[in-house]
Amino acid sequence: MSTVEKTPSQWRVYRSYHSPFDPCSPRTRYFNVPPNVLQPFQTSARKQFAPHEALRKGTLWPEYYSPYPPETRGGEAE
Repeated sequence: MSTVEKTPSQWRVYRSYHSPFDPCSPRTRYFNVPPNVLQPFQTSARKQFAPHEALRKGTLWPEYYSPYPPETRGGEAE
């Protein structure tokens, strides 16, 4: 049985089932839940980025901003 741990951020941790007879070590995977999944509907009075900052971040609303994580190789951030 696999488990998904919920965290307060947009990132989730997935730990697959690991049998006691499995010779390989268990694997932990991370995945990103898009911000629009966490926000069920849009309200009219929300905080907004300034226009120039919104163009750089790709969204007008801070709740929908989801930066890409630093690229990792071999499990360590460069």
